[in-house]
Amino acid sequence: MKSHREHRTAFSNKQAGSDIMRYAIVIEKTASNFSAYYVPDLPGCIATGAPVEGVEAEIKEAIALHLEGMRADGIKPPIPQSRVEYVEVAA
Repeated sequence: MKSHREHRTAFSNKQAGSDIMRYAIVIEKTASNFSAYYVPDLPGCIATGAPVEGVEAEIKEAIALHLEGMRADGIKPPIPQSRVEYVEVAA
C-alpha cells in the first residue's frame, strides 16, 4: 500500500505533498539525432540531442527554463495532465 506521499492521481503525475512534477515527453529518432519536440502539457517546449540520454537531459533543462519563463510572466505552470500508454495492434 502506498503512503499518501507516494499516491498519484489518475490524471496528474504530481506526487502528493511534493513540488516535483513529471511531464510526459515524446522522443523521436531523426536522421541525425533524437528530438524531444513534444511535451503535451507545455506546448512549444522542445529540445534535440544525441544520444537519447542527451535529449533527455536537454528536454529536462528546457522544461525547467519554460516553467521559469511562465513564472516570470505571472503564469502558473500547469499540473501535468498527460499520460503515456502503449497499445498493441497486429502488424
